[in-house]
Amino acid sequence: MKAVVCKAFGPPESLEVVEVEDPTPGPGEIVIGVRAAAITFPDALMIEDKYQFKPQPPFVPGGDVAGVVEAVGEGAEGFSVGDRVTGALGLVGAFAERAKLPVANVRRLEDGVGFAESTGLLYAYGTGWYGLKHRGALQPGETLLILGASGSLGMAAIELGKHLGARVIAAAGSPEKLAMCKERGADEGIDYDAENLKERAKALTDGKGVDVVYDCVGGEYAEAALRAMAWKGRFLVIGFTAGIPKVPLNLALLKGCQIVGVFLGAMTGKEPALREEIERELLGLLAGGQLNPHVSKRYPLEAAPQALRDMLDRKVVGKIVVEP
Repeated sequence: MKAVVCKAFGPPESLEVVEVEDPTPGPGEIVIGVRAAAITFPDALMIEDKYQFKPQPPFVPGGDVAGVVEAVGEGAEGFSVGDRVTGALGLVGAFAERAKLPVANVRRLEDGVGFAESTGLLYAYGTGWYGLKHRGALQPGETLLILGASGSLGMAAIELGKHLGARVIAAAGSPEKLAMCKERGADEGIDYDAENLKERAKALTDGKGVDVVYDCVGGEYAEAALRAMAWKGRFLVIGFTAGIPKVPLNLALLKGCQIVGVFLGAMTGKEPALREEIERELLGLLAGGQLNPHVSKRYPLEAAPQALRDMLDRKVVGKIVVEP
Protein backbone atom coordinates (compact mmCIF):
# COMPACT_ATOMS: atom_id res chain seq x y z
CA MET A 1 0.00 0.00 0.00
CA LYS A 2 0.97 3.66 -0.25
CA ALA A 3 1.72 5.61 2.92
CA VAL A 4 3.15 8.94 3.99
CA VAL A 5 6.36 8.25 5.91
CA CYS A 6 8.40 10.46 8.21
CA LYS A 7 11.89 8.99 7.83
CA ALA A 8 13.54 11.72 9.92
CA PHE A 9 12.14 14.64 11.91
CA GLY A 10 11.75 17.72 9.77
CA PRO A 11 9.27 19.99 7.96
CA PRO A 12 6.28 18.62 6.02
CA GLU A 13 8.25 18.91 2.79
CA SER A 14 10.60 16.18 4.00
CA LEU A 15 7.82 13.57 4.16
CA GLU A 16 7.74 10.87 1.48
CA VAL A 17 4.88 8.93 -0.07
CA VAL A 18 6.19 5.39 -0.54
CA GLU A 19 5.10 1.78 -0.85
CA VAL A 20 5.04 -0.11 2.48
CA GLU A 21 3.76 -3.51 3.56
CA ASP A 22 0.04 -3.91 4.11
CA PRO A 23 -0.88 -4.20 7.80
CA THR A 24 -2.10 -7.54 9.18
CA PRO A 25 -4.51 -7.61 12.12
CA GLY A 26 -3.36 -9.28 15.31
CA PRO A 27 -5.59 -10.50 18.14
CA GLY A 28 -8.24 -7.91 18.96
CA GLU A 29 -7.41 -5.80 15.92
CA ILE A 30 -8.98 -4.89 12.60
CA VAL A 31 -7.58 -3.46 9.37
CA ILE A 32 -9.57 -0.81 7.55
CA GLY A 33 -9.35 0.69 4.11
CA VAL A 34 -8.87 4.34 4.99
CA ARG A 35 -11.45 6.67 3.46
CA ALA A 36 -10.47 9.76 5.49
CA ALA A 37 -7.82 10.77 8.02
CA ALA A 38 -8.01 14.00 9.99
CA ILE A 39 -5.13 16.50 9.91
CA THR A 40 -4.52 17.97 13.36
CA PHE A 41 -2.04 20.44 14.79
CA PRO A 42 -0.32 17.72 16.86
CA ASP A 43 0.31 15.80 13.62
CA ALA A 44 2.12 18.84 12.22
CA LEU A 45 4.17 19.28 15.40
CA MET A 46 5.04 15.59 15.73
CA ILE A 47 6.89 15.33 12.41
CA GLU A 48 9.16 18.18 13.54
CA ASP A 49 9.77 16.62 16.98
CA LYS A 50 7.95 19.50 18.69
CA TYR A 51 5.17 17.52 20.39
CA GLN A 52 5.13 16.05 23.89
CA PHE A 53 4.66 12.53 22.49
CA LYS A 54 7.63 11.54 20.36
CA PRO A 55 7.36 8.53 18.04
CA GLN A 56 10.69 7.41 16.60
CA PRO A 57 11.18 7.60 12.83
CA PRO A 58 10.37 6.03 10.54
CA PHE A 59 6.64 6.37 11.18
CA VAL A 60 3.42 7.13 9.35
CA PRO A 61 1.84 10.31 10.77
CA GLY A 62 -1.81 10.72 11.65
CA GLY A 63 -3.90 9.41 14.51
CA ASP A 64 -7.58 9.61 13.52
CA VAL A 65 -9.18 7.62 10.70
CA ALA A 66 -12.44 6.40 9.27
CA GLY A 67 -13.05 3.75 6.66
CA VAL A 68 -14.32 0.28 5.83
CA VAL A 69 -13.26 -2.91 7.60
CA GLU A 70 -11.15 -5.13 5.30
CA ALA A 71 -9.78 -7.74 7.74
CA VAL A 72 -10.65 -8.90 11.26
CA GLY A 73 -8.17 -10.40 13.71
CA GLU A 74 -8.81 -13.20 16.16
CA GLY A 75 -11.02 -12.09 19.01
CA ALA A 76 -12.01 -8.82 17.36
CA GLU A 77 -15.63 -9.34 18.21
CA GLY A 78 -18.42 -7.10 17.02
CA PHE A 79 -16.94 -6.14 13.65
CA SER A 80 -17.18 -7.70 10.19
CA VAL A 81 -15.66 -7.04 6.79
CA GLY A 82 -17.58 -4.21 5.15
CA ASP A 83 -18.49 -2.35 8.35
CA ARG A 84 -18.20 1.45 8.27
CA VAL A 85 -16.12 2.58 11.25
CA THR A 86 -14.22 5.47 12.77
CA GLY A 87 -11.40 5.21 15.25
CA ALA A 88 -8.20 6.41 16.83
CA LEU A 89 -4.80 4.89 16.16
CA GLY A 90 -3.17 6.71 19.05
CA LEU A 91 -0.35 8.76 17.60
CA VAL A 92 0.60 7.42 14.18
CA GLY A 93 -0.46 5.32 11.21
CA ALA A 94 -3.39 7.18 9.64
CA PHE A 95 -1.92 8.72 6.48
CA ALA A 96 -1.99 5.51 4.47
CA GLU A 97 -4.30 3.48 2.27
CA ARG A 98 -4.89 1.00 5.11
CA ALA A 99 -4.62 1.19 8.88
CA LYS A 100 -4.62 -1.29 11.77
CA LEU A 101 -6.61 -0.45 14.90
CA PRO A 102 -7.40 -2.15 18.21
CA VAL A 103 -11.14 -2.74 18.42
CA ALA A 104 -11.26 -0.90 21.76
CA ASN A 105 -10.54 2.29 19.79
CA VAL A 106 -13.10 1.71 17.03
CA ARG A 107 -16.73 2.82 16.81
CA ARG A 108 -19.29 1.85 14.18
CA LEU A 109 -20.59 4.65 11.94
CA GLU A 110 -24.23 5.20 11.09
CA ASP A 111 -24.89 5.12 7.34
CA GLY A 112 -25.74 8.83 7.21
CA VAL A 113 -22.49 10.00 8.82
CA GLY A 114 -19.66 10.90 6.45
CA PHE A 115 -16.20 9.41 6.86
CA ALA A 116 -14.48 12.80 6.76
CA GLU A 117 -16.94 14.34 9.20
CA SER A 118 -16.40 11.56 11.74
CA THR A 119 -12.59 11.68 11.74
CA GLY A 120 -10.94 13.48 14.61
CA LEU A 121 -14.25 13.66 16.44
CA LEU A 122 -12.58 12.85 19.74
CA TYR A 123 -9.72 15.27 19.03
CA ALA A 124 -11.77 18.39 18.25
CA TYR A 125 -15.22 17.68 19.65
CA GLY A 126 -13.90 15.42 22.42
CA THR A 127 -11.58 18.17 23.60
CA GLY A 128 -14.48 20.64 23.46
CA TRP A 129 -16.95 18.39 25.26
CA TYR A 130 -14.42 17.41 27.91
CA GLY A 131 -13.30 21.01 28.35
CA LEU A 132 -16.61 22.84 28.24
CA LYS A 133 -18.79 20.30 30.02
CA HIS A 134 -16.51 18.37 32.35
CA ARG A 135 -13.71 20.86 33.13
CA GLY A 136 -15.34 24.25 32.58
CA ALA A 137 -18.91 23.43 33.68
CA LEU A 138 -20.29 25.81 31.05
CA GLN A 139 -23.90 26.70 31.92
CA PRO A 140 -26.82 27.92 29.80
CA GLY A 141 -26.80 31.70 29.56
CA GLU A 142 -23.08 32.07 30.27
CA THR A 143 -20.69 33.80 27.88
CA LEU A 144 -17.97 31.74 26.18
CA LEU A 145 -14.94 33.38 24.53
CA ILE A 146 -13.07 31.13 22.08
CA LEU A 147 -9.51 32.04 21.05
CA GLY A 148 -8.53 30.46 17.73
CA ALA A 149 -12.18 30.03 16.88
CA SER A 150 -11.63 29.40 13.17
CA GLY A 151 -9.53 26.23 13.61
CA SER A 152 -10.91 22.72 14.00
CA LEU A 153 -10.87 22.90 17.81
CA GLY A 154 -12.42 26.35 17.82
CA MET A 155 -15.13 25.50 15.31
CA ALA A 156 -16.08 22.47 17.38
CA ALA A 157 -16.20 24.61 20.52
CA ILE A 158 -18.58 27.05 18.78
CA GLU A 159 -21.03 24.25 18.04
CA LEU A 160 -20.72 22.67 21.46
CA GLY A 161 -20.97 26.00 23.26
CA LYS A 162 -24.22 26.78 21.47
CA HIS A 163 -25.48 23.25 22.15
CA LEU A 164 -24.85 23.85 25.86
CA GLY A 165 -26.80 27.10 25.74
CA ALA A 166 -23.98 29.66 25.93
CA ARG A 167 -23.56 32.99 24.21
CA VAL A 168 -20.46 32.49 22.05
CA ILE A 169 -17.87 35.12 21.20
CA ALA A 170 -15.44 33.94 18.53
CA ALA A 171 -11.95 35.46 18.38
CA ALA A 172 -9.86 34.92 15.24
CA GLY A 173 -7.31 36.68 13.06
CA SER A 174 -9.25 38.08 10.10
CA PRO A 175 -12.73 39.24 9.04
CA GLU A 176 -12.97 36.24 6.70
CA LYS A 177 -12.32 33.78 9.51
CA LEU A 178 -14.83 35.54 11.76
CA ALA A 179 -17.45 35.44 9.02
CA MET A 180 -17.06 31.65 8.89
CA CYS A 181 -17.33 31.47 12.69
CA LYS A 182 -20.60 33.38 12.59
CA GLU A 183 -21.88 31.07 9.86
CA ARG A 184 -21.14 28.21 12.26
CA GLY A 185 -23.19 29.82 15.02
CA ALA A 186 -21.02 32.34 16.89
CA ASP A 187 -23.04 35.26 18.26
CA GLU A 188 -20.22 37.83 18.18
CA GLY A 189 -16.71 38.12 16.78
CA ILE A 190 -13.42 39.76 17.74
CA ASP A 191 -10.58 40.23 15.25
CA TYR A 192 -7.72 40.02 17.72
CA ASP A 193 -5.19 41.09 15.10
CA ALA A 194 -7.04 44.38 14.62
CA GLU A 195 -8.96 44.95 17.88
CA ASN A 196 -8.06 45.12 21.57
CA LEU A 197 -9.14 41.68 22.77
CA LYS A 198 -9.68 42.61 26.41
CA GLU A 199 -11.55 45.84 25.73
CA ARG A 200 -13.74 44.34 23.02
CA ALA A 201 -14.65 41.32 25.17
CA LYS A 202 -15.52 43.63 28.05
CA ALA A 203 -17.65 45.80 25.75
CA LEU A 204 -19.54 42.79 24.39
CA THR A 205 -20.41 41.75 27.95
CA ASP A 206 -21.37 45.24 29.20
CA GLY A 207 -18.29 45.33 31.39
CA LYS A 208 -19.05 42.07 33.22
CA GLY A 209 -16.45 39.97 31.44
CA VAL A 210 -16.69 36.47 29.99
CA ASP A 211 -17.57 33.43 32.08
CA VAL A 212 -15.45 30.87 30.23
CA VAL A 213 -12.40 31.29 27.99
CA TYR A 214 -11.50 28.43 25.63
CA ASP A 215 -7.90 29.20 24.66
CA CYS A 216 -6.53 27.25 21.70
CA VAL A 217 -3.72 29.68 20.88
CA GLY A 218 -1.93 30.98 23.99
CA GLY A 219 0.79 33.51 23.18
CA GLU A 220 0.07 37.18 23.79
CA TYR A 221 -3.69 36.61 23.64
CA ALA A 222 -3.88 34.55 26.84
CA GLU A 223 -3.23 37.41 29.28
CA ALA A 224 -5.63 39.72 27.46
CA ALA A 225 -8.36 37.08 27.65
CA LEU A 226 -7.61 36.43 31.33
CA ARG A 227 -8.00 40.14 32.01
CA ALA A 228 -11.42 39.95 30.33
CA MET A 229 -12.68 37.25 32.72
CA ALA A 230 -15.78 37.68 34.87
CA TRP A 231 -15.79 36.99 38.60
CA LYS A 232 -15.48 33.22 39.21
CA GLY A 233 -14.77 32.60 35.52
CA ARG A 234 -12.98 29.54 34.14
CA PHE A 235 -9.98 29.88 31.83
CA LEU A 236 -9.56 26.63 29.88
CA VAL A 237 -6.03 25.94 28.64
CA ILE A 238 -6.33 24.00 25.37
CA GLY A 239 -3.24 24.66 23.23
CA PHE A 240 -0.43 26.97 22.24
CA THR A 241 -0.36 27.59 18.49
CA ALA A 242 0.89 31.14 19.18
CA GLY A 243 3.37 30.04 21.85
CA ILE A 244 3.29 29.13 25.54
CA PRO A 245 2.22 32.21 27.53
CA LYS A 246 3.40 33.51 30.88
CA VAL A 247 0.50 35.08 32.76
CA PRO A 248 0.51 37.02 36.05
CA LEU A 249 -1.21 34.77 38.57
CA ASN A 250 -2.44 37.71 40.59
CA LEU A 251 -5.16 38.02 37.94
CA ALA A 252 -6.60 34.67 39.03
CA LEU A 253 -6.75 35.95 42.62
CA LEU A 254 -8.28 39.31 41.72
CA LYS A 255 -10.99 37.73 39.57
CA GLY A 256 -11.59 34.67 41.76
CA CYS A 257 -11.24 32.64 38.59
CA GLN A 258 -9.86 29.20 37.80
CA ILE A 259 -7.13 28.36 35.28
CA VAL A 260 -7.93 24.81 34.16
CA GLY A 261 -5.84 22.49 32.01
CA VAL A 262 -7.72 20.46 29.39
CA PHE A 263 -5.48 17.58 28.28
CA LEU A 264 -7.66 15.12 26.39
CA GLY A 265 -4.77 12.78 25.57
CA ALA A 266 -3.91 12.22 29.24
CA MET A 267 -7.56 11.90 30.23
CA THR A 268 -8.22 9.10 27.75
CA GLY A 269 -5.52 7.00 29.41
CA LYS A 270 -6.29 7.87 33.01
CA GLU A 271 -10.11 7.88 32.76
CA PRO A 272 -11.10 5.36 30.06
CA ALA A 273 -14.72 5.21 31.25
CA LEU A 274 -15.08 8.97 30.77
CA ARG A 275 -13.50 8.73 27.34
CA GLU A 276 -16.04 6.09 26.29
CA GLU A 277 -18.89 8.17 27.70
CA ILE A 278 -17.76 11.23 25.72
CA GLU A 279 -17.37 9.21 22.51
CA ARG A 280 -20.85 7.71 22.85
CA GLU A 281 -22.41 11.10 23.49
CA LEU A 282 -20.66 12.76 20.56
CA LEU A 283 -21.40 9.97 18.08
CA GLY A 284 -25.03 10.11 19.18
CA LEU A 285 -25.16 13.87 18.62
CA LEU A 286 -23.45 13.46 15.24
CA ALA A 287 -25.82 10.71 14.10
CA GLY A 288 -28.79 12.76 15.32
CA GLY A 289 -27.77 15.76 13.23
CA GLN A 290 -27.06 17.93 16.27
CA LEU A 291 -23.43 18.35 15.28
CA ASN A 292 -22.22 19.33 11.82
CA PRO A 293 -18.40 19.22 11.54
CA HIS A 294 -17.12 21.61 8.89
CA VAL A 295 -14.68 19.98 6.46
CA SER A 296 -13.13 22.90 4.61
CA LYS A 297 -10.67 21.02 2.39
CA ARG A 298 -9.87 17.47 1.30
CA TYR A 299 -6.40 16.43 0.15
CA PRO A 300 -5.31 13.29 -1.72
CA LEU A 301 -2.70 11.13 0.02
CA GLU A 302 0.12 12.58 -2.09
CA ALA A 303 -0.80 16.08 -0.86
CA ALA A 304 -0.63 15.22 2.85
CA PRO A 305 2.64 17.17 3.23
CA GLN A 306 0.91 20.27 1.83
CA ALA A 307 -1.99 19.77 4.22
CA LEU A 308 0.41 19.72 7.16
CA ARG A 309 2.16 22.83 5.83
CA ASP A 310 -1.19 24.62 5.59
CA MET A 311 -1.89 23.64 9.20
CA LEU A 312 1.45 25.00 10.41
CA ASP A 313 1.00 28.22 8.40
CA ARG A 314 -2.44 28.82 9.97
CA LYS A 315 -4.20 28.70 6.60
CA VAL A 316 -6.79 26.21 7.83
CA VAL A 317 -10.40 27.03 8.63
CA GLY A 318 -12.31 24.25 10.35
CA LYS A 319 -11.25 20.67 9.66
CA ILE A 320 -9.10 19.38 6.82
CA VAL A 321 -8.66 15.72 5.91
CA VAL A 322 -6.58 13.39 3.78
CA GLU A 323 -8.61 11.04 1.61
CA PRO A 324 -6.41 8.22 0.26
